[in-house]
Amino acid sequence: QVQLVESGGGLVQTGGSLRLSCVASGRTFSRYHMGWFRQAPGKEREFVARINWSGGSTYYADFVQGRFTISRDNAKNMVYLQMNSLKPEDTAVYLCAAGSNPTIGYEYWGQGTQVTVSS
Repeated sequence: QVQLVESGGGLVQTGGSLRLSCVASGRTFSRYHMGWFRQAPGKEREFVARINWSGGSTYYADFVQGRFTISRDNAKNMVYLQMNSLKPEDTAVYLCAAGSNPTIGYEYWGQGTQVTVSS
């Protein structure tokens, strides 16, 4: 069982930056691939970025366009999402997710942290 808690959201102006953090419980964190998703009001949840167990492989949604960076620190049970050049359309609840098998998706989800980008 893995519990995930996100933090770091807030209100920022267009062009600003935020760094989201997600802390995971349990001693097997390094076995999980991790992802960030987001959900805006009235919209479906969408994939943002993912990182493999070692941190050596990352993948991003097309809309990221080099603005976001996902990273992890297995010694601290942490995964991060550095977001730069934020746009109003990035406004959403951002959720952290953990999965033991990349082929079946993510089994564990956090509650999310709100990111609001003002124009």
